[in-house]
Amino acid sequence: MTQVEPGFWTALADVAAAVCLLLGAFLTFSAGVGVLRFTNLLARMHAVTKPQVLGLILLVVGAALRLRSWTAVTLLALVVVFQLLTSPVAAHMVGRAGFRTGKVRPEDLDADDLSGSER
Repeated sequence: MTQVEPGFWTALADVAAAVCLLLGAFLTFSAGVGVLRFTNLLARMHAVTKPQVLGLILLVVGAALRLRSWTAVTLLALVVVFQLLTSPVAAHMVGRAGFRTGKVRPEDLDADDLSGSER
């Protein structure tokens, strides 16, 4: 069995970090474009929450692979945990406020659970 030198693992981690950083940057950029291009509140909310959160997670993984410090990785893990805890709640509150203020068109909804009547 051949022995793999430590420089190989460092180079592999650097390549994986670069891929994660590029993919995360692309997803975060696409979330910003979605906010500008989409027309209604629900589509914009989707663009803000879905690709932005995955983009942030990929950016954090890329940074963790590049930094290789336990303190930095711990802080980056906390960033991911707080993002995963707050993003769904924030999207729910924005959607609910948009519904109550009339910014959501009824034809955009499959089911209307807030008004009490189903289509």
